[in-house]
Amino acid sequence: MRVSAATVRKRLFIVLCAGALAIAILLIRLGFVQFAMGDWLTGLAEDSWSRDVPFEAERGEILDRHGDVLATNISAPSIIAVPRQIKEPENTAKVLAKTLGVSEEKAYGWVTKKESMVSLNPEGRKISKEKAKEVRDLNIDGIFIAEDNKRHYPKGKFLSHVLGFAGIDNQGLTGIEKYYDDQLRGESGYVSYFSDAKGERMPGIADRYKRPEQGDNLRLTIDSKVQTIIERELDIAEATYDPDGALAIAMDPNTGEILGMSSRPDFHPENFRNIPPEIYNQNKPVWSQYEPGSTFKIITLAAALEEEKVDLKNETFHDPGHIEVSGSKLRCWKKGGHGEQTFLEVVQNSCNPGFVTLGERLGTETLFQYIESFGFGKKTGIDLEGEGKGILFDREAVGPLELATTAFGQGVSVTPLQQVTAVAAAVNGGYLYEPHLAKEWVEAETDRVIYSYPPEMKKRVISKDTSEKVRNALEHVVAKGTGRGAFVDGYRVGGKTGTAQKAVGGRYLENNHIVSFIGFAPADDPEIVVYAAVDNPKDTQQFGGIVAAPIVGNIIGDSLAAMGVEKRKDQIEKELSWNDEALIEVPDLKGQTLKQVHEMYYPFLVETQGEGKIVLSQSPEAGEKLKEGGTIRLYLGDKSESTD
Repeated sequence: MRVSAATVRKRLFIVLCAGALAIAILLIRLGFVQFAMGDWLTGLAEDSWSRDVPFEAERGEILDRHGDVLATNISAPSIIAVPRQIKEPENTAKVLAKTLGVSEEKAYGWVTKKESMVSLNPEGRKISKEKAKEVRDLNIDGIFIAEDNKRHYPKGKFLSHVLGFAGIDNQGLTGIEKYYDDQLRGESGYVSYFSDAKGERMPGIADRYKRPEQGDNLRLTIDSKVQTIIERELDIAEATYDPDGALAIAMDPNTGEILGMSSRPDFHPENFRNIPPEIYNQNKPVWSQYEPGSTFKIITLAAALEEEKVDLKNETFHDPGHIEVSGSKLRCWKKGGHGEQTFLEVVQNSCNPGFVTLGERLGTETLFQYIESFGFGKKTGIDLEGEGKGILFDREAVGPLELATTAFGQGVSVTPLQQVTAVAAAVNGGYLYEPHLAKEWVEAETDRVIYSYPPEMKKRVISKDTSEKVRNALEHVVAKGTGRGAFVDGYRVGGKTGTAQKAVGGRYLENNHIVSFIGFAPADDPEIVVYAAVDNPKDTQQFGGIVAAPIVGNIIGDSLAAMGVEKRKDQIEKELSWNDEALIEVPDLKGQTLKQVHEMYYPFLVETQGEGKIVLSQSPEAGEKLKEGGTIRLYLGDKSESTD
């Protein structure tokens, strides 16, 4: 059948339109791929061609409150192998094995692994610069040196449980390092090069570099001067008493800031792989839970004063050496008792029967309300992991006997940090603060403060007037009572002893106690609260007043001096016991000749320094007190040199 010319033209037009439409679709698709999907497709191609040599970011430094470096980083390069680029794997393995001190079999496994990039772990990770240079000088194709670093703790064991440590991948594993890992970690960088399907470098394409971003620096509330004093005292306690453990905490009672914290046994954070986990995981100040003993009496005292259940100065109590509760005799630590005494003397003498009486006056509901209000039975909220919360009696199960023992610190379980936080509230005017270690975040490159942590006051637990009475009573404990070992000449120190029996399997151990002391100063306006506990001290009487009180006294005295707190003369005079050495006031020797000094016949040793015959200055200063036989250092010169 013959087709007309019009039909042919019509069909040609349809074909032409279809072809034009197809071409238009192809052009649109090509444009879409080129312009809309170009970057994405290029990225996919580059991902398949590129190989990244990682540059690990430096962790942010950890500093004390004054900027003293506690944790930093040091260069520690790592070796990376790209197996496809290694042309002679047997020879490469042999050379690497010799350089890194591994077997040829292990080295061969590295360089023949079916992966695009292999980390030579662990022997090739975070090595010394010298070792990295040895490997670089081998000039082996496919072997790269990646910039890397590792954590360094310049003060060794100093603050080890608090700082914690970071692992081989620069991840925080314990302590502050773990708690604030996200902000300390930073962001890794890399150098990218391009290779073909065989792993060979593609010529003519430049490498790309992404700079690693260091983590932010963290400034802690820790005062390195205070921490050094704490470390010193715990070292002395370890050497003197060979205890099962020891700990100490120092806090600013007006902010909740931790000024120092340490635990024994301790460890070097850079050597954690060789330390048993039960040592580095036990930050005793926040983890330990045990009966507090008599340090807990501070809470009973504060509650009784706030509820007006006792008049410390005008009300008396007779202690025969025990008190009977529900058919049980609860004994005082002093055999035969303290006899007739005021309730202020009950506190001074740490008299158990007297505190049982205060507990009975308060009653179960009121006493436990105060105990819980002071923060016991729950975590304090400190910025460390592994915190314990203690154990309290179920209030419904508390009978007369449980009430009595709780009143003097037996039968309940608390943490050292809970005690410090609670006592800080008892002496700072009644304000319970959340303890914390982080003070502020600082930008590493500019030293600009990014964020500061303000003090967090949880609640007010007692009145200002009650807090003042508590401070006064506890100052008498140190001057005239069981805490005289913590007395510091020139500083008004208050505090309370504690001697707690350790229980195993529901039974108390014989001659195995945790002895403790909690103190604060100055007593009229506290700037520091210090708690120390020694677990099972050997070859000594296991009493808080004998073992722990002197430790706290030394920490408080030296810390206040380091903090710039001036000594005063308005403290309560210390009541000397039979074994106390009398303190004698140092005379003013400035302006005297050396001959005149010797003619004064003071019971002190004299050391001199300098040329001349006139005393220009002295140490200790005039008016300070010194033990008989102590040493006065005199600085001599000519009279014309004197500034007086």
